[in-house]
Amino acid sequence: MAELVPERADLVVLGGGSAGYAAALRGRQLGLEVVLVEEDLLGGTCLHRGCIPTKSLLHVAEVADQVREAAALGLVATVDGVGGVDGSALRAHRERVVGRLHRGLQALIAASGAVVVPGRGKLVAPGAVGVGDRTITAGNVLIATGAEPIVPAGVTLGDRIVTSDGALELPEVPGRAVIVGGNVIGLEIGSAWRSLGADVTVVEARERVLPDTDAALGAAVRRAFRRRGMVVRTGVAVTGVEASPTSAVVSLGDDTTLDADVVLVAVGRRPRTSALGLAEAGVRLLDSGHVATDERLATSAPGVFAGGDLVVGPQLAHRGFAHGVFVAEEIAGLAPMPVDDALVPRVTYGSPEVVSVGLTEDETRTAHGSATATTYDLAGNGRSLILGTSGHAVIVTRPDGQIAGVHLVGDRVSEQAGAALLMVAWESHAADVAVLPHAHPTQSEALGEAAMVLAGRPLHAHS
Repeated sequence: MAELVPERADLVVLGGGSAGYAAALRGRQLGLEVVLVEEDLLGGTCLHRGCIPTKSLLHVAEVADQVREAAALGLVATVDGVGGVDGSALRAHRERVVGRLHRGLQALIAASGAVVVPGRGKLVAPGAVGVGDRTITAGNVLIATGAEPIVPAGVTLGDRIVTSDGALELPEVPGRAVIVGGNVIGLEIGSAWRSLGADVTVVEARERVLPDTDAALGAAVRRAFRRRGMVVRTGVAVTGVEASPTSAVVSLGDDTTLDADVVLVAVGRRPRTSALGLAEAGVRLLDSGHVATDERLATSAPGVFAGGDLVVGPQLAHRGFAHGVFVAEEIAGLAPMPVDDALVPRVTYGSPEVVSVGLTEDETRTAHGSATATTYDLAGNGRSLILGTSGHAVIVTRPDGQIAGVHLVGDRVSEQAGAALLMVAWESHAADVAVLPHAHPTQSEALGEAAMVLAGRPLHAHS
């Protein structure tokens, strides 16, 4: 390793995930000498164990649903439950997608001139990083080591009890699955398994699924899941999970039990900060385990920044990209605008999908004194009827008329996240959006129609 490790760099990045590699690429564009330290694979959780593999699984799930619905459209096709799913073919498809993206990322990093050092990096001082037996003098350091699944005390992982990492490595779709946790990760994998033939029960200790988003969105997801034959239990805690060689049992706080072939534990993710030398280098951690930073992502140690899932806020790859770019530009002296978490689109995939950008109606009322919201039902949207999906779009405005939030639920609405982001980030008013001709027939028309209602000029909606 000795000849591969430079003695100094303008920026040393610990972690090659979304925030880390984005910082490396942007740093090189700005002329910084960059070293990227990664002990596993470039791309991190998102590429190898998160975003991309789960969406690959969800695409297959969508195809399975379409096959089941084919007869109603005049086509003859069948999917015979979990027995009709080839687990090895599912995995091969996922690996093809991940492999191609990984090779592309490796090529990008190589072409940029950033030096990739394999191994586990550690802060040995605010301006020094150790990798193996070598030390790199760093003008600046970005800690971007990501997060890992939380495993509750008393729960032992194995073939029958898995986190999202293990769920993606199962050789076949389970016949019966219990999802512990009703937030994004659990709902996405549970939705996919249901489409592929599994009997799925979701258990959430809080009073509703997707508890951190708009209540109406979570309620719509729950109704959709029930229509699909999924069981959703909310307001009940899990008190124990036990496995045998042939099954697993989940014990609940109401003294009932659930039997399963596989239990997915999806109760959140925690920052990965152990053995990084943070305390010794003067980097302060919060009680939650996150790295304490200011709005410019600077830590309590001079020249040391943190980004991505290490920083309090939504644990999303695109937020990590934004953090990485921000830190590189900050180091290069460009004085970039800080990343605003309210403008980070939050998307839950599956059937249905959920998009949330900006503030909810309640949050807008709290922040600005009052709020106005209008809902446009996808039942009036031609493309949604063609796709056979239900749902709605909501636009929330402040007292001055500025759009504060945009929220959608329904199949394939994730593709409207970009439009929703522009409406909120560019401080649009409903009248600004209402005059724009949205392509017909598309689901984007739902946003246009909601804006037209708010602007007092409804077209395909009752006034």
